[in-house]
Amino acid sequence: MNAMDDRLWLKAQRYLAGNQLTAARIACEALLQRAPDHADARLLLAGILLGEKRVRETAAQLLAAANSGATSATLSGKIALALLRVGETRAARDCVARVRPAALASGPDCAVLAHALQTIGEHEDALAMVARARALGFDNADLRYFHAIQLIFNGKLDAAAGELEACLRLQPGFGRAALSRARLRRQTHATQHLDDICRRLGVVEWGSVDHAALEFARFKELDDLGDHADAWGALERGNAIMHARLPCDRAREEALVERMIALSTRDFLQPAPAATHAGPQPIFVIGMPRSGTTVLERILGNHSQVSAAGELDDFAHQLRWQADHHDRTLLDPMLLERMRGLDYANIGARYLAQTQWRARGKPYFVDKLPSNYFLAGAIHRALPQAHILHMSRDPMDVCFSNYKALFGDACAYSYHLPSLAAQHRHYTRLMRHWHAVMPGRILDVSYEDLVAAPETQARRILDFCGLSFEAGCIDISRNAAPVATLSTAQVREAIHDRARGEWRRYATQFGGIGDLLAMN
Repeated sequence: MNAMDDRLWLKAQRYLAGNQLTAARIACEALLQRAPDHADARLLLAGILLGEKRVRETAAQLLAAANSGATSATLSGKIALALLRVGETRAARDCVARVRPAALASGPDCAVLAHALQTIGEHEDALAMVARARALGFDNADLRYFHAIQLIFNGKLDAAAGELEACLRLQPGFGRAALSRARLRRQTHATQHLDDICRRLGVVEWGSVDHAALEFARFKELDDLGDHADAWGALERGNAIMHARLPCDRAREEALVERMIALSTRDFLQPAPAATHAGPQPIFVIGMPRSGTTVLERILGNHSQVSAAGELDDFAHQLRWQADHHDRTLLDPMLLERMRGLDYANIGARYLAQTQWRARGKPYFVDKLPSNYFLAGAIHRALPQAHILHMSRDPMDVCFSNYKALFGDACAYSYHLPSLAAQHRHYTRLMRHWHAVMPGRILDVSYEDLVAAPETQARRILDFCGLSFEAGCIDISRNAAPVATLSTAQVREAIHDRARGEWRRYATQFGGIGDLLAMN
């Protein structure tokens, strides 16, 4: 860069630091007129544009940054992560792949790329990259925790346990590490960490996510040991902390569901002829979180014609690209307002362009994002060839499983029993509506039926997807593919029904949600 370019770049950064976003955008635009390959300026400009909710312009700037020839591993990782936020998954993957081994000379660079690889869903590569960061001497509590999570995703639970202990030694108040340690296996009196958790509660930041995580960890271990009275107290405290951090606007959620149902008439959801596409096709698995969707994905992923791609947010991203409107939530009023005028064939084509590589040469891939039940109508209109499987579970069981999970900043409803019940009512209402306006397009799969008669249900599911039955499908314990969900430890085992009726241990404290679930 010359002196004028340097001045413009410094000016843009000063404006950004002072929250003068319009001035920062103008300075970036002026710099890019002079230096089109200035990847840092494009990255900064993209962030400003995304704040203005302009998805298409954001994506265009990031794609230009990715093609600018940037050689820095850190910059490539940052560009890749930004691309993923606007649904440019394929470009993000290419961006990371272009980093040459010679550029990976520092641990922090490797850590940034590892985070990008994890977000893409390349968990084996992410694990290798974080190991390289460690080999280069980079070490802190956050990296140890990230390393442990990658080991868990890849089924290396014993190694993960060691990394979690190292993380907790480096940062005693790292509650998320204590929770991950508790979840690794069923705790016994010989293996429990309750005294350790209590000590950590004395040093953690009060009211933080780590504070909540320690309470969730305490619940998990007390529950394993059968101390249900104290376990419930810990669970209530953990949820109360998260609810205070993430209050749920139930009126807003109800209004969004009402508008989605009003919009989604049978006529509106008719696919256009142009919506058919060649190449590998998705099998969507939808339902409430913690309803058994991961078990279903593992059964499908065992089939020779199917690749399990994990929880993808690509469809929602392509919906927002077409609407040219960004928001951190899945649905918002502006998106619903614009949905009538969208080109759904284009949404389907863009979705497939971003995802078909995940099929790994097979004709089908599983997109297992539970919250896509909100978008089932749009999926049907954009991708009429796609199969949609709906995993259902006993309402009390699925609500309890949500309440005892720590989802971080996602699923704010799960931390407050009235909000959790309202969310389940919205979900039930939406699923009834999809069946009414799209008869035969969605196959309901009962979790209880699946664990009771896995072969019978697997045959039914595969037949719906146009696939022949293969005997090995129901042995999910042989599936060694990475799993990036809260079920990662459980699905390493054979199919079982031990989770059925767990809420009954807390019937006195939790049973009242049944009345809330029954409300109109």
